[in-house]
Amino acid sequence: MASVRVFNVFIRQLNAKTNFSVFAFSVSSKHSSKCNVSNIVPEGNDRTFASTLLRPVFAYSSLPLHAHTFATMSSIERVVDLRSDTLTAPTDAMRKAMAEAEVGDDVHREDPTVNRLQSLAAELCGKEDALFVPTGTMGNLLCVFGHCFERGSEVMLGNSSHLYLREQGGVAQWGGVYMNALPNRKDGTFSLDDVRSKFHDGKDFHESKTSLIAIENTMNGRILPMDFIKELRQLANELNVPIHMDGARLLNAAVGLNVPVSSITQYVDSVSICLSKSLGAPVGSVIVGSKQFIARTRRIRTALGGAMRQSGVIAAAGILALTDMVKRLHIDHENAKTFAKGIIQYSPQYINFDVDEIETNMVWFDVNTKLPTYEGRNPAQEFCYRMANRYNDDDVVVKMSKFFGVSVRCVFYNGVSQAHVKLALEKFHSVMKAWISESNF
Repeated sequence: MASVRVFNVFIRQLNAKTNFSVFAFSVSSKHSSKCNVSNIVPEGNDRTFASTLLRPVFAYSSLPLHAHTFATMSSIERVVDLRSDTLTAPTDAMRKAMAEAEVGDDVHREDPTVNRLQSLAAELCGKEDALFVPTGTMGNLLCVFGHCFERGSEVMLGNSSHLYLREQGGVAQWGGVYMNALPNRKDGTFSLDDVRSKFHDGKDFHESKTSLIAIENTMNGRILPMDFIKELRQLANELNVPIHMDGARLLNAAVGLNVPVSSITQYVDSVSICLSKSLGAPVGSVIVGSKQFIARTRRIRTALGGAMRQSGVIAAAGILALTDMVKRLHIDHENAKTFAKGIIQYSPQYINFDVDEIETNMVWFDVNTKLPTYEGRNPAQEFCYRMANRYNDDDVVVKMSKFFGVSVRCVFYNGVSQAHVKLALEKFHSVMKAWISESNF
């Protein structure tokens, strides 16, 4: 009798559609009948998903497969990844649109899908024109350079902004633009008195000239207050300086306020919008502004290596990001609020944050520094380490991001369902119970 080999094929899908399916197969060289995924997986996306993952196993074994067992959700490793909404995967509709996209040479402005995306973004923001770019970092670079076209110019911005902290100081590296950082408040604003007092009009030749003010919306999940944006616009008009908005998650802000995007962007001169974060596209950002501004940034895009050819293939997903995915952002906001309420109810004295500050798809909190840490880890590292590891019968893994020694960030996006929120809360309760028992509280 031919020997029998058994392959356990673990199919994990953190999307709510598949809801954690696991299949085991027996492999035999004796029998001629072959296993058909349709015998095990129901119609729809789950069957497609299972077939895709099983293909390498069929190829590896070169033997017919036979359905052997079906395991339940509780028997497999369960992972909830809350590190960032950049982890979103393109939807089936996006993949189909990308495969069928009509394309041309975008450098010659002949890609119809890119042109549609750019028109859509410009209309959404109430601006004259738009430009599709590979990344959000490049989008911000282009917008700063489009306004600060002399080396030695200055951009005034918040000291907690992504442009200041998380983009390698690229505006200085590549464009010779000086960053004048103002202290950010928790809500993403900064003092308008600081803007006025630290503004440089260029008349003193010992100083750089302030050529741009940059703001971010949302910032760390907080929606920039409309009153602040309006007052800043008035001051910028008085100072004769443009405003750029890093709107990587701007549509989250619009959904949170329940207002059109253009009602926010009407007060700024340029905007960058990321398509690959909460909106779920695999790659890309768009920047919007006047026709003259976009013409200038289009030229700079080429110098930075961002001009693409048949980029309609990826722009197709961007169109769906702006038209379809925005309709489900409120779900991420609701999941974030549910998670926030769940953790603060359990451990109000061990973590610190205000539930009322959870406005979109992010939850930030500080870990109590009196909780014990090990192996040189700071409190935030210790907490994330415990959440991402298994203990005894606890097979749940929850990944989060750590910042500044004590701060932890959790981000909710398409692919993180209510079931995942529940798992994350169960893991949080388990971790905190064990951790608190080790402390002197």
